[in-house]
Amino acid sequence: MNVKQIIKYYTYFYFLTYPFLVIQGQQENNNLNIQASLFDKTALLERVKFLALDSLEGRKTGERGNLIARDYISNQLKKYNVKPFLNGYLQLFNFKSHREKKIYKAANILGVIEGNENPNKYIVISAHYDHVGIIDSVIYNGADDDASGVSATFALIEYLQKHPPKYSVIIALFDAEELGLKGAQYFLKSFPFAKENILLNINLDMLGRNDNNQLYVVGTNLYKQLKPLIDVELPDNFQLLSGHDGTDGKQNWTDSSDHGIFHKAKIPFLYFGVEDHVDYHKPTDDFENIQPEFYIKSVKTIISVFKKVDAIVH
Repeated sequence: MNVKQIIKYYTYFYFLTYPFLVIQGQQENNNLNIQASLFDKTALLERVKFLALDSLEGRKTGERGNLIARDYISNQLKKYNVKPFLNGYLQLFNFKSHREKKIYKAANILGVIEGNENPNKYIVISAHYDHVGIIDSVIYNGADDDASGVSATFALIEYLQKHPPKYSVIIALFDAEELGLKGAQYFLKSFPFAKENILLNINLDMLGRNDNNQLYVVGTNLYKQLKPLIDVELPDNFQLLSGHDGTDGKQNWTDSSDHGIFHKAKIPFLYFGVEDHVDYHKPTDDFENIQPEFYIKSVKTIISVFKKVDAIVH
């Protein structure tokens, strides 16, 4: 084969295969774009960093830092064009602490993303934005507990805006979780529709770190119909485990966070969280101790579960 024949042959081969190479490349790029577009990973971490700043003084209900967090979260909902669930984002309520003999002024922050098929049926995605505040002049920043859960709800918002849900999704950032789940209690007590319209609560509380790369989901052993929903493809080197629900001899988390209020109302729940770490309810629960790779994998996994929830639950 002479030089002209070689050039002719490879020119023919190039134009023959080029369309397939382009299609294959486009498919690969599309797959990468789908993964990249689930949520903004940088923003995920930036929100946790802000909520865990010393200047927010541990975000205790009714105190200055809690009010800063309240304004910040409300502005984030505005930024993402999330509609208020009520007349405004804030659901104000008061409660009395008999132990401390004081009245707390609190506020849940509520938004809604309307479903495109069943707008009058709701999935509640919740996290609590309060923490324990300042104890003995030391700030407890609560980066994992629960700034990580709050920020993750916005990652889900980003996903839902690109993939509209079938059912309406209430974004519920509860106050006063640390004072006896008061925010979740008030939300359900004052819910403006029949509670039967709430299909499921997905509660996010402590997602940001685990040395064993393990995230737990609670609820599937109590509500057997939910078990198929957690069978999802997982990121590499990551485990999603069910348990901590009173059936396995481990610490029972059934009533440990806001999902417990839904459970008492006979509303099914899935609670995502990690096992207690050395900084749980310690002043060292700081942003610097969040494990970004694990945290991002946690959020990706929760989104994968939500996809199945919105497709199947009824």
